[in-house]
Amino acid sequence: MPTSQPRPEKIEFEGAAGHALAAAIDWPAGRTRAFAIFAHCFTCSKDVFAARRVAHALTAHGFAVLRFDFTGLGSSQGDFSNTNFSSNAADIVAAAEWLARTYDAPRLLVGHSLGGAAVLAAASELPSIEAVATIAAPSSADHVLKHFDRSLDAIRQKGEATVDIAGRPFIIKKQFIEDAEGSRLTDRIHTLRKPLLILHSPIDAIVGIDNAEAIFKAAHHPKSFVSLDQADHLLSDHADAIYAADVIAAWASRFVPAETEELSDEGHVVIAESGEGPYHLEINASGHALSADEPEDVGGTNRGPTPYDLLCAALGACTTITLRMYANRKDLPVTHIETRVDHEKRHAQDSEGAEDNSTKIDVFRRTLIIDGDLTEDQRNRMAQIADLCPVHKTLERASKVETELAPQR
Repeated sequence: MPTSQPRPEKIEFEGAAGHALAAAIDWPAGRTRAFAIFAHCFTCSKDVFAARRVAHALTAHGFAVLRFDFTGLGSSQGDFSNTNFSSNAADIVAAAEWLARTYDAPRLLVGHSLGGAAVLAAASELPSIEAVATIAAPSSADHVLKHFDRSLDAIRQKGEATVDIAGRPFIIKKQFIEDAEGSRLTDRIHTLRKPLLILHSPIDAIVGIDNAEAIFKAAHHPKSFVSLDQADHLLSDHADAIYAADVIAAWASRFVPAETEELSDEGHVVIAESGEGPYHLEINASGHALSADEPEDVGGTNRGPTPYDLLCAALGACTTITLRMYANRKDLPVTHIETRVDHEKRHAQDSEGAEDNSTKIDVFRRTLIIDGDLTEDQRNRMAQIADLCPVHKTLERASKVETELAPQR
């Protein structure tokens, strides 16, 4: 059975203003290609569907994605009325610095709506960033002022006012307006000089398509534009969010390639903690990258097979290869071979030939699926050959494991 997608890991980190920001890391199932940060839309949260879907798609391509609630929003601490566009960009920088201290510096930024403008502003301050993607982003921070243009005069005169945004009341202060009007986002885009992907809907009623054009013109190559066709601003149709997420993931994989490393020769396996969860391991198996973990119900992150799953896989792989070698050598018309392995610990008294009834033994049950025009005798013979698989023999006979300590590093 394939492993399920691991649940996001909930974390907190200190934002630019010193408040605890609520965040989640969506981990890939195996090895981490690179870290990415997702910045949500204005007054949204890290848990809106578009954020979760984009993060999920990126994990399928090996990215670990940090998404967080900006100061004063969602579950993050702080007062939203004291925030502004510049503080949002600063929170993104703080998130990147936390990742660099805790795991590794992020290499990809993705932002939605005003979050897209914020990642464009923050990217120039983060040398580790190798690619930036925006969804429905405005080309200037003051575009957000259209949400409360009827209250602008009151905010300027009184210093603040309560405005309604998407059915929710927010206090907007004068400093927010002044910061948005004073930001020069186009200048930052022009000096960005990082691969940029712009996704925008031509019928976006909140942030018009002309914003995508302005961003595209201001940016240097490599830059790309993808039309989101009939999507609305929030990508509320699941199909639109999935499409945008898959495009970003495929595009990012080109500009943020997996890092290659020197791997060992055949016959040597190195298993090391990845640091990405209490039990998650990176495995170098004779030059091949694998991973291992434990299920969530025992404290793991379920991002790889368990050690016993790997043991079952070794038995199944060896069995299948042994049968294929026999079929080829005997020129048997075998079209497909599959081995299914189940493992359980069973009381010794329940197993034939067991002498000690007080202990449990490991029982591996194999099911052989052999397709082809074979006689019953040929099929029975192949079942006998399965018992000659080298891993089978290793498991059935006593083995010796020698352990030594390497010099302290």
